[in-house]
Amino acid sequence: MADKNYKKNEERCALQEILGVIGGKWSMSIIYALFTGKKRFSELERLVPGINTRMLVKELKNMETNGIVTRKVFATVPPTVEYTLTTKGEKLEPIINELYKWGLEYVG
Repeated sequence: MADKNYKKNEERCALQEILGVIGGKWSMSIIYALFTGKKRFSELERLVPGINTRMLVKELKNMETNGIVTRKVFATVPPTVEYTLTTKGEKLEPIINELYKWGLEYVG
């Protein structure tokens, strides 16, 4: 019985870690916007309705730290920054697409 409870606790911890990476209010919308390729910061602001600049910066930093997106800065004035999904981030596409389908069927 103790082994079963330990396994459930392990699963909960893993789920909490996953949600820490992609569970932010805006994370999946940002990732979804990046499925079609690299985007500049201003493009992401336009593609994610309702997000403010501060939250976009915060979410992108979190996803960069967790290896979901890469950030490339170009030496221009003003600086140009592009974001792309990493291989790890690209692997989220079928998962997020399935969540989207589920939402269309059961939510709203």
